[in-house]
Amino acid sequence: MDYDELIGQGRVKRIFRAKRKLTMPDIVSHVTQRAAGKEPLFLEDRDYLYMLANMKEIAERRTLDIYAFCLMPNHAHILASPRGDELDEAMRDMFSRYAMMFNRKYERKGHLFAGPYRQAVCLDDSYLLAVSLYIHLNPVRAGLVSDPRRYRWSSVKLYHDQSAVRSFVKSDFVLRLLGRNAGERRKIYSDLLDRGTSSATGDVLEQEDAVTHLRKALARVFPAVFSSVGKKKQIAQRTGLELLDEEEIEETIRTMKARGKRISPETKKARRFLIEQLMARGYRREAIAAMLGVSVKTVYNILKAGG
Repeated sequence: MDYDELIGQGRVKRIFRAKRKLTMPDIVSHVTQRAAGKEPLFLEDRDYLYMLANMKEIAERRTLDIYAFCLMPNHAHILASPRGDELDEAMRDMFSRYAMMFNRKYERKGHLFAGPYRQAVCLDDSYLLAVSLYIHLNPVRAGLVSDPRRYRWSSVKLYHDQSAVRSFVKSDFVLRLLGRNAGERRKIYSDLLDRGTSSATGDVLEQEDAVTHLRKALARVFPAVFSSVGKKKQIAQRTGLELLDEEEIEETIRTMKARGKRISPETKKARRFLIEQLMARGYRREAIAAMLGVSVKTVYNILKAGG
C-alpha cells in the first residue's frame, strides 16, 4: 500500500498511535516512549549519557535522521525520519537496548516501558516546527526548569546557540524553515521558545491535539513566521504529498460556509478536496459534516460523486 492510499483511507493521522506504525522512508515522526507506571527512566547523569550514545549509534546503524529530542525523567521525545523502511526496528533497538542496560544496572526485572512507542506523523511544515518547539518546551511544562534553554538533556542548545558543538542531531532540517541565515534562524526560534514558555500546551501524551494548540497559539503571535513556513513545502517535497495547513483549512471552511448554497463546479471540486484533506488528518465523516454544516450523507455523496 502506498502513501497516497493511506491518505485516501484516512489512516495517516497526526495523532499518536501505538499500533500500525508507518515506517516508510522519509516520513517524519514525533516518537514518544514512557516508563511503565510512575517508574523513572533515568536516575543519574550516566543514564542520560548512555541513552544519548545509544541514540547516536542507532541513528548511524539504522540510517535514522534525528532532528530533535528531549529526555525527561520518565519519558522521551524524538523527532526523526528513517532513510530506509526501518523506523520500527530502529526504535525497538533503541529502547530495548536501553531497557536491558537499566535493568541490569539497577538489578530490576520486568518491563521498563509502558508499551509500544507512540508515533505522530508530521504532514506539513508548520506542524514540524511546532512539534520541535513542543519537544524543547517539555521540561518547562513539567516544572523542571523555567527556561527551556537551561535543560541539559535535550537538543535545544543546537537550536538557539550558534556556537553549539556539531552533533548527530540534524537541527538544520527544522531551522532552515526560519530566516535567511543561521543567526536569524536561531533568533526567531529563540523568540518562539520564549513565547511558547508562557503558553499552556497540555500533555501531548494524553491530549492528542496539544501540539496543534501550541502551533495555533504561536501562529497568532507570529503570523508572518508561520505564513512563511507554510510556503516552504519541505515536508511536501519529501513525501510528494502537499496538504493544507490548519489555517488554510479553517479559511476554506469559512469561505464555503459564506457561499451557502451557491455551489459552482469549482466550489464542488474545492469542497471535495477539503473533505479529503480533513480525512487525511483523521477526521471522521460525522465530524466533517458538523464542521461544514451539512449532513453525513452529503459528505458521503460528495466523495462518491467526485463533487
